[in-house]
Amino acid sequence: MSRGLRIAFFGSSLVSAYWNGAATYYRGLIRALHSRGHRVTFYEPDAFGRQQHRDMADPNWARVVVYTEQGTADVERCLEEARHADVVVKASGVGVFDALLEARVLDLKRPGTQVVFWDVDAPATLERLEHHPDDPFRALVPRYDHVFTYGGGEPVVSAYRALGARQCVPIYNALDPSTHHPAPMEARFTGDLAFLGNRLPDREARVEAFFLKAAEHLPGARFLLGGSGWEARPLPSNVTRLGHVYTHEHNALNCSARAVLNIHRDSMARFGFSPATRVFEAAGAGACLITDAFLGVELFLEPGREVLVARSGEEVAEHVRRLTDAEARRIGQAALRRVLAGHTYLHRVSQVEAALGLRTGSATTTRECVA
Repeated sequence: MSRGLRIAFFGSSLVSAYWNGAATYYRGLIRALHSRGHRVTFYEPDAFGRQQHRDMADPNWARVVVYTEQGTADVERCLEEARHADVVVKASGVGVFDALLEARVLDLKRPGTQVVFWDVDAPATLERLEHHPDDPFRALVPRYDHVFTYGGGEPVVSAYRALGARQCVPIYNALDPSTHHPAPMEARFTGDLAFLGNRLPDREARVEAFFLKAAEHLPGARFLLGGSGWEARPLPSNVTRLGHVYTHEHNALNCSARAVLNIHRDSMARFGFSPATRVFEAAGAGACLITDAFLGVELFLEPGREVLVARSGEEVAEHVRRLTDAEARRIGQAALRRVLAGHTYLHRVSQVEAALGLRTGSATTTRECVA
């Protein structure tokens, strides 16, 4: 197999980050694939108000095809078009026609075509299959040529292999330096600690424990809460709601607050080895990151030198209390150097190419985390 693959990618959305946490991941990967000579067509549904909340125009590094969620004729036309691709990807969590797509992409297999299930929330998928043995996706797993996952490390690899997966390769979140980088401060984003994340049922308790409790411990500090869904949630008086923060504003937010907090969802925290997109966004901006503890953190950033790790809201508050501007800058700059050296999307795409049977280029690193 040679370079210059035609890739058909069915995902949630490339052009909108609205209620779509995978957007940054998709963009970084697909831009890197394009830079390596591959041609990607991204198929996404017109659903959940995402097209009305676009934060980017159709890019020049991918072709975007939007299909309606009304009836199946439109998505079937997309599947027929994808028949001519060298690689067909079905991502998890499209949100529309997931079961249909999971089965139908397998009908596109032919000599020279590889079909990939790309799980952008492997812990949630695996827990669903564990609790629902009759889930139809269970029988489909062994038919995919590859399973790529957003994270999870060896626990996820072992679980997918137990389901009969031919190959499971974690392709972790990473940094796209062209979109996430140091930026000028903005007054509206200044504060002692910022957290950016939508209100989700499987993360809210951890936001309460790590962010809101920390705010209660430091009533004189300014806390910033960005993301959708928090409008009706009672908050401590020192927490400022930012609402939805568009992707192009993330750099300013990360560079304006003294520290930025990352909080994993329940399932990702349990499986470990699943650094959230925010980890690399913050590091890429040279921000001082505080993260809730997760197994495998040291494979991405060194605790105490490149990231601060907390196991409770009290520990978050203590980090914020002790953190000086100079120390925050030191940690942020160390994190930036680390991710540029070993955790960009070009590093991840080298792994993708290797899994697909292509030669890898120079974008490799001895510090890369490969399960």
